[in-house]
Amino acid sequence: MKLILILITLITTQLSLAKPPLKLAIAGLSHGHVDWIFNREDKNDVELIGIYETNPDLVKQYIARYQLSEDLFYTDLVEMLEKLKPEAVSAFGAISEHIAIVRACAPRKIHVMVEKPLATTYQDAKEIQQLAAQNKIHVLTNFETSWYESNQQIKRLVDQDSLGVIRKVLVNDGHQGPKEIGVSKEFLDILTDKAKNGAGALIDFGCYGANLSSWLMNGMKPVSVTAVIHQNKPNIYQDVDDESTIILQYPHAQCIIQGSWNWTFARKDMEVYGTKGYAIAADAKTLRTRFVENQPEQLIKLKQRPYPYDDPFSFFAAVVSESIALGDLDMYGLKINSLAVEILEAAMKSAQQKKTIYL
Repeated sequence: MKLILILITLITTQLSLAKPPLKLAIAGLSHGHVDWIFNREDKNDVELIGIYETNPDLVKQYIARYQLSEDLFYTDLVEMLEKLKPEAVSAFGAISEHIAIVRACAPRKIHVMVEKPLATTYQDAKEIQQLAAQNKIHVLTNFETSWYESNQQIKRLVDQDSLGVIRKVLVNDGHQGPKEIGVSKEFLDILTDKAKNGAGALIDFGCYGANLSSWLMNGMKPVSVTAVIHQNKPNIYQDVDDESTIILQYPHAQCIIQGSWNWTFARKDMEVYGTKGYAIAADAKTLRTRFVENQPEQLIKLKQRPYPYDDPFSFFAAVVSESIALGDLDMYGLKINSLAVEILEAAMKSAQQKKTIYL
């Protein structure tokens, strides 16, 4: 069985690599994750054909950093789309800009991938859904935790009923703080601007839990959302929260999402407790499980997810080329990520009004 799975993976990889590369344009350079696209020389499934950016200093930085041609760059998004006619666009600006990018791309039948989360407001998320459906394009949302094999294994355990009925989920994400870890000035300006980012740590890291819980619960909407935010470091983060806790109450389960810029060390981990056992994704490739009361945990070391699931651009290219069919409840998909935005919006409202919000 193991040999068959290896052969299937090898065949899928070869078929994917045989396809012409995805003609991709980038919209924005201010998001810190954009460097990923310039550091994948080992892959030839994507061809970068254009970059939209209005900040001349950023353009100069990236030309120097990666020895890029000035001909790649545009200061007008529509002009770039009309001239280059990319198959797809990946957005690396403020979250609030996602809606404008989809509005420009959707009528031109250009697929879009944005960095997490999908939007700053549920209204924008619903409009993105409508534009995608009307124009028959894919709009994906990239989360680092989508690449984690540990999370995939937990979902398999849930779907196989190995954990029983889910009762409690704990999702912990964050780091010491964006300023503390040295993100760029442009990225810090986004993260600390409510209009551009929606909130601080609640959005930046709370979005992981909103995505994962919606995925684990197969798109079920929570009954209620309760959130508490705080500024532990108001001298650094004057305008946004740096600490957040969100409680999602489902009919038979509770999910606690802790998004923070105050962790001692960076972390992205998840714990899922059911009526038959529990599973803990300690990191991308470490899983701990327990199914018997008086037996110790089992520690499982996992391999990296296979191509194209190990890289957001490879996955995006496979979806656009239809090598992979995006499921209705996929972690990257619009249904799960629109619900995640609805949850985040309710969480912000809960924190502001200091009360539970019922959906």
